Amino acid sequence: MIGRARAAVSAVFFVNGAVVASWVPHIPDVRARHGLSDGQLGIVLLAMAVGSVLALPVAGWLVGRLGSRAMTAIAGLGLCLALPLPVISGSADALAASLALLGAANGALDVSMNAHALSVESRYERPIMSSFHAFFSLGGAVGAAGAAFAMWLGVAGMGQVGTAAGIGVIVILISAKGLLSPDPRSERPARVFGRPTPALLLLGGLAFAGLLAEGSMGDWSAVYLRDSLAASSAAAAVGFAAFSLAMTIGRLTGDRVVARIGPVWALRISGGIATFGLAGGLAIGTPIAAIVGFGLVGLGIANIVPVLFSAAGRAAGSAVGSALAAVATPGYLGFLAGPPLIGLTAEHSSLGAGLGIVCAACALVAAGASKLPR
Repeated sequence: MIGRARAAVSAVFFVNGAVVASWVPHIPDVRARHGLSDGQLGIVLLAMAVGSVLALPVAGWLVGRLGSRAMTAIAGLGLCLALPLPVISGSADALAASLALLGAANGALDVSMNAHALSVESRYERPIMSSFHAFFSLGGAVGAAGAAFAMWLGVAGMGQVGTAAGIGVIVILISAKGLLSPDPRSERPARVFGRPTPALLLLGGLAFAGLLAEGSMGDWSAVYLRDSLAASSAAAAVGFAAFSLAMTIGRLTGDRVVARIGPVWALRISGGIATFGLAGGLAIGTPIAAIVGFGLVGLGIANIVPVLFSAAGRAAGSAVGSALAAVATPGYLGFLAGPPLIGLTAEHSSLGAGLGIVCAACALVAAGASKLPR
């Protein structure tokens, strides 16, 4: 039974990653169809992030009311059904609204599936959270590759996202049958907007720093290699690929690392690897050194979110759903704030100095690891 539940949750994480990744390759075509400028596209894409952030506290409350099993199924189906909407949107306003809906479903699923993953992890009595997040990363790779393959075959945008959504719905419906029954000890009602405990505030701050680093690497690694180090386009692509591959490997091995050395030391070492790896790559200032540095950042931050979410589940005085929402919300904000903060720093100094903010964020994670709830 518990093995079946673990497989079911892993499948949901995989679908989450695949669905989000299936949308991303269609952004250029959607932009061209609506005639959006760079600035307009940025504002429209922000709608998805806003939808996610607004949905997080509501999802935490609903997990307490309905249970993580029901909410995982509902949010998973909602995410799949919302996937085609941005692609078929008839106007820029409709595009923004559909992205807000897609983001809200994604945020709700993020809280719900992680809450259920914590329930499964508690019955294993050993760390398994990183493996769930590894399936999310794998799903993202498969979703992006599937979309690229469909485009290469000449499949229309709606045909590709419709197929991805249909497969996702089937997987969610099958997986829902394997999820655990609600646990009243860990899933209890809470206020939609409550005051987080000091422990959750700390975890939220660390999540802000960790996801700031993750979002910044996604947006600025290739730009740094191409513009600051005069690397080729291929080398710039390799930089982000190294980051993504290292993150996936880190998550696949993270559970064994946490089980062996504990979450505190895992977070200290992870933050240290990311800090000194990126700092070294920036200091040396060559494309190869930067690529290695980006890979070490991916390896270092791979397990920050899984460890922090597990710690949130152990934090006393909060329902699991609300605790996860309290930690995930500043994490999402860090993911959003990182790229523009680095851009502003680069405009007044240099992109290398801007990426130094990522080093500082990872060092903050390492320093705050000792404060994790036991």
